[in-house]
Amino acid sequence: MDKNLQQNKESLTGEENSRAAEIKGNAKKSGLHFAAPVFLSVILASVFGFLAGGAAYFLAGNSIGQPQKNFSPEEARHEVLRKQLVEEDSAIIDVVEKNSPAVISIIISKDVPVFRSFFSDPFGFDPFGTGRESETERRKVGGGSGFFVTTDGMIVTNKHVVSDAAADYTVMTSDGKEYEAQVLARHPSQDIAIIKIEGENFPVVALGDSDGIKVGQTVIAIGYSLGEFSNSVSKGIISGLQRNVTAGSSFGRSERLDNIIQTDAAINPGNSGGPLLDIGGNVIGVNVAMAQGAENIAFALPINQVKKTIETVKREGKISIPYIGVRYLIVNEEIKEDNNLPFDYGALILRGEKITDLAVIPGSPADKAGLMENDIILEINGQKIDKDNQLADIIIKYNAGDTLTLKIWRKGETREVKVRLEARN
Repeated sequence: MDKNLQQNKESLTGEENSRAAEIKGNAKKSGLHFAAPVFLSVILASVFGFLAGGAAYFLAGNSIGQPQKNFSPEEARHEVLRKQLVEEDSAIIDVVEKNSPAVISIIISKDVPVFRSFFSDPFGFDPFGTGRESETERRKVGGGSGFFVTTDGMIVTNKHVVSDAAADYTVMTSDGKEYEAQVLARHPSQDIAIIKIEGENFPVVALGDSDGIKVGQTVIAIGYSLGEFSNSVSKGIISGLQRNVTAGSSFGRSERLDNIIQTDAAINPGNSGGPLLDIGGNVIGVNVAMAQGAENIAFALPINQVKKTIETVKREGKISIPYIGVRYLIVNEEIKEDNNLPFDYGALILRGEKITDLAVIPGSPADKAGLMENDIILEINGQKIDKDNQLADIIIKYNAGDTLTLKIWRKGETREVKVRLEARN
């Protein structure tokens, strides 16, 4: 799931210098030397040290004269590994016990058509139209996971888990209780949704910092595996960072996922929306997808991408997405050469394929700032735009109302333009 280590520095103060001066002064007055007191101190220290050491030896279950066990180098190595495994297992158990009560299962229900046949005619002749009757029946059609982020019942999950507006969503907590859930917000460009149930004093997770995670560190996934096994736990490591993939569903929907975490922790259908935790028990990701036809390849959204959405919904009751209002193409070396451009990076403002796909949306922040088709946005607030750091990824880090400084190239000249972000309707 990151170790946030905090080092506390302690400073020791004393009066050694003044005490030494005092003793030295007294010695001069009495004519004594330090040799006798030091010799006496050594004898006393030896006696007390022997008694203390002997007591510790007996308390350890040994007796005088009985040699302690000497490990061979190989045995010593195995002993160290054994202790490390015990410590790691203990840490994982603590993480699971601490966070499982805050992880929930989402049951998706929907009215589905049911056909009933009253008789079977081998010739398909049904003069009265009574051979089949169509009805609807409420059934469970899927499942997902989520986790509490507020004590009054606000839950984070994936958008694709609660994407069907015609379905009903029931939250089942770790103690088996069920609650009707309301979808508060679905993110328009990320696979994040916020739902809520009525209640209070729900346990919550601790949100970590996904910017500090490292490849190879231990992670733990908890979720509603296969829509059957609630609070299932799996362990693995972080296999990769900043992956870009396109995830699809069985219903034909697909979504681009950028800068996400790859892990080998087992994530199955139903785990979507559940937490990915570090060994310290902090949520560093939201489990979102797995690779079909492969083993031990799964993905999670970094929690730092999700924190802003959580805070916005807490504050405004909805997801507010900033935008500038341009269509663009990321410039690379090939596009530079084909179009005789001076840069191999930046966002080239272009029209879409349809006549209505304008390069700059009328009335948008970009339009108000005077941006034009064929401009290249090179930087935003000093941050360079390229394939690994795209315009949309930068904009999403800011809020509606923020004013950004864009460095652009237009007709052979570079200039700076101020753009005030607005919320997308």
